[in-house]
Amino acid sequence: MTTLPGNLLTTAMAVMPHTDVSRALEMALSLDVPFWPQLPNYSYYEDMYVQAAEHFPGIILNVGERTLRFSMDRFAEELEETLARFDDPDYFDISETYSAVYHQFLALDLADRPAIRGQLEGPISFGFNILDQDERPILFDDTVRPFMLEFMAKRLNVQLSRLKRMNPNAFMFVDEPGLQFLFSALAGYGDLKAKGDLDLFFSQVNRPRGIHLCGNPDWDFLLNLDLDVLSMDIYTNAEIFSSYAVSIQRFLDKGGIIVWGIVPTGFETFAQEDPSSLIGRLEAVWDLLSKRGVDKDLLIARSMLSPATCCLVNPDKEKTVERAFASVNRMSRELRETYRLG
Repeated sequence: MTTLPGNLLTTAMAVMPHTDVSRALEMALSLDVPFWPQLPNYSYYEDMYVQAAEHFPGIILNVGERTLRFSMDRFAEELEETLARFDDPDYFDISETYSAVYHQFLALDLADRPAIRGQLEGPISFGFNILDQDERPILFDDTVRPFMLEFMAKRLNVQLSRLKRMNPNAFMFVDEPGLQFLFSALAGYGDLKAKGDLDLFFSQVNRPRGIHLCGNPDWDFLLNLDLDVLSMDIYTNAEIFSSYAVSIQRFLDKGGIIVWGIVPTGFETFAQEDPSSLIGRLEAVWDLLSKRGVDKDLLIARSMLSPATCCLVNPDKEKTVERAFASVNRMSRELRETYRLG
């Protein structure tokens, strides 16, 4: 049986600014719940959309120009081959070409970790971001979208299956930065449609599964999806997230884990904070939720800590991100002592 850890253990988002593969993996392993890093500064193949696009019919990838497009004609041509391979796990896994570190990670002995984690770009963000020959997001195409939901679910399940062989508590993040755009009039794809599609999608995705995003979506919408984990940027979104106490309590009651992204990774913002100030920010959110009826002991038991966001553009490259990882670990130690979590 899978038992997801809480108790303020640490993890992080997978996208990292490193170009040294070994160093990135070393940093991922420095956290309680490690993951395989995604390194777009190392290679365009490592971009999270590109990784998700491997073997997706209709994709036109130009690594030299760093472009990822879609052709409906090519989709029609390639769909038959994809369907013929639909029961081949290797076809849906991430190849060594598309990740410098995934297969190194799979070779490690991580059985003693409280959990390990993988990730894949989610269908809503993928469908928003990939444009067809008419500059239209493929999410809006009623032929492509149902296939895309099934394809991405299969990719998540294959990866989770491999990770569970390494550690029975493996779980997956579905990275969905695009969810924050669903609720704008510009989206052209309403929240009711998205809810139906995501319910269908998650019904095909094996547990445990969660969503990670750094933006500010409709939190009620997210907290009421059938998820095991919600990973979010509380550093930026503390005030608004705190107003969803009823949905947060319901999510916790169902066994959900919240990953609180509390340590900023941007060079200037990180310099303005320290572990003590960040602990103060986080505890202020917890205290406010407690006043609004959330069971604080349950909340902490079902919480993990992480950096607030990914960051690829710092002037000091990976240094601030590495310091953020160290700060998350230090905060975890201090808070676990405060709340007597051992």
